[in-house]
Amino acid sequence: MEGSKTQDGIRQQETEKMQSSGRGHTDTEERELRLVLLGSVGAAKSTAVNAILGSPTSECETPDADCQKRRATLAGRQVAVVDTPERLCVERPAEDVRRQFSLCAALSAPGPHAFLLCVPVHRHSNLELQILETIEKVFGPEAVSKHTMVLFTHMDQLPEDVLLSEFLSTERVDLLELVQKCGEREHPLRPEEKDNVEELLTKVERMVKESGTPFYTCPLLQEAERRVKEKEEEISRSRGESDSEGTRAEAERSVDDLLVEGITELCVAKPEDLPFMRWLWDSVVGWLLWLPKMVRGSTLLGSIVGLFVGGSLGGAMGATVGSVATEVERRKKK
Repeated sequence: MEGSKTQDGIRQQETEKMQSSGRGHTDTEERELRLVLLGSVGAAKSTAVNAILGSPTSECETPDADCQKRRATLAGRQVAVVDTPERLCVERPAEDVRRQFSLCAALSAPGPHAFLLCVPVHRHSNLELQILETIEKVFGPEAVSKHTMVLFTHMDQLPEDVLLSEFLSTERVDLLELVQKCGEREHPLRPEEKDNVEELLTKVERMVKESGTPFYTCPLLQEAERRVKEKEEEISRSRGESDSEGTRAEAERSVDDLLVEGITELCVAKPEDLPFMRWLWDSVVGWLLWLPKMVRGSTLLGSIVGLFVGGSLGGAMGATVGSVATEVERRKKK
C-alpha cells in the first residue's frame, strides 16, 4: 500500500511539472479538454466526433487513415478530439501500429483527460474488448480503469420502451463487462438531444476529478510531450517565430516514431485478411441478438450470409451462422 501511494505521488508531481514547464500554457490551453476516440469499424466514431465538436468533420478519411486531431470551443473551453483509425487496435503491420500509437500519444500529449470507446449497442463486443486490452498494454491499466468511458452508439437500435441499464443487465452481459472494465462509466450518445454532449463532458470532468490527476499520463505520453516540445522549439528557431498553435500542431504531427511496447503482440503476418472476417463474424453474432424467435429466421440468415460471402467459404459460414442462430433461439426458449 505504501509503495502504491508513493508511485501515485511521483506521478502526480511529474504531471504537474509537465503542465507548468515548457511552452508556458495560457489559461485557455490549461482548460483544454483532450479526448481520445476509440472504436472499430461501424462504431459511428464520425457521428461521435460531429456530436462532440458540434460541426461536421471531414468524411474523406478511410478506416486506415492516420490519427486526426480536431478542436472546438464549447462553453468557453477548448475541446480537442483525437480520432484514431478504426483499425488502430487490430492486426496490421507492426510498423504501422507503432506509427499510429506514436501519433495518438503525440496528438494527445501531455496526456488525454479521457479515452472514449465507441460501442454499437446492438453489436457483439469482441473487438471492443480487444481494444481495451490493447490500450492497457500500450498506455497502462489505469488508462482503462480510471480514464476510459464507454460511449454507446446506434442508440436508435434500442427499443424505445427499454432502458439502457435494463438492457445491459438482462440482455447484453458482454456489453456490461465492457462498462465494468471501465469503472462502471458509460454514456448513451444521442446527438438529437440538446444536452446530451454537455452531459457527456460533465461525466468526463467528474471522471478526471475522481482519478486524482489533472489528466492521464504514462511513460509513453511523457516521452511524446518531450519530443513534441523539442520539435516545436526546433521549428520556431528555424523560422524565427514565437510559439504558436500552428507550430505546436506541426510538431505533434512529426512525432511518429516513439518506442511503443508490446507491438509484436498486437500484429500478425497477414493483416489484410483477418480484420474483415472478424468484423463480419462479430457483426453477424450481434445481429443474432435481434432476430425474432423463429427457427426459419435463423435459417434465412444463414442463407443470406452464404450468398453475401459466396463460394465454398460462404456456404460453410452460412451453415455455421444458421446453426448458431438456431441454437441461440433454442436456448432463449428454455
